[in-house]
Amino acid sequence: MKFLFHPLLILTYLLLLMLASNPYAFGANDLGDKRSVLLLMSVFSTSFLIPLLGVALMKPLGLIKSLEMHDKQERIGPYIVCGVFYLWLYKNFLIGITPPLYTQFTLGATIALFLAFFVNIFKRISAYAVGMGCMVTMVLVLAFKWPGLAVSLGGFQLSMNIVLALALLIAGWVGFDVLKRNNHTPEEVWQGYAAGAVSVLIAGWLG
Repeated sequence: MKFLFHPLLILTYLLLLMLASNPYAFGANDLGDKRSVLLLMSVFSTSFLIPLLGVALMKPLGLIKSLEMHDKQERIGPYIVCGVFYLWLYKNFLIGITPPLYTQFTLGATIALFLAFFVNIFKRISAYAVGMGCMVTMVLVLAFKWPGLAVSLGGFQLSMNIVLALALLIAGWVGFDVLKRNNHTPEEVWQGYAAGAVSVLIAGWLG
């Protein structure tokens, strides 16, 4: 579950959701279109795979003690590494290869990373909760901006209201799991949710 809902996967999931509901906004015909697949691969590698590999390399180099990074000081380097890749991704999307709404979401995720970085200097905050706060707010904005659209996956049609309900359930489940493993306090989880949500709203305001 930790890997499935890793915060760095949020942009990939949102792209998958948007392609499944409105591929034409991306200049594609459907989710299986070559353009859709290439874009998904690009976002997955830049926002998740490469940053994760970069962070993993920090362990043998002695920059972090473990990939769990329980010490807030250990999280500084990984936040910076991930933030650089997210900024690069956002800069590329500014040239218009994705619809403005997804570019806005990319900015929101980037702001969330740097906000978590600055908060982390003073206290620990749940990165998973930050990711879930981003995800729920992004789905809420998507439902508002693209009303009436349904997500088509494997022959199933899901309304945006159902997708939003599922996002809320997943966010709650992830927060509960973080607390169950005693990785964070309830306050740190709620602050993570708030940081993620505020970041997406700031991106919308800037956009």
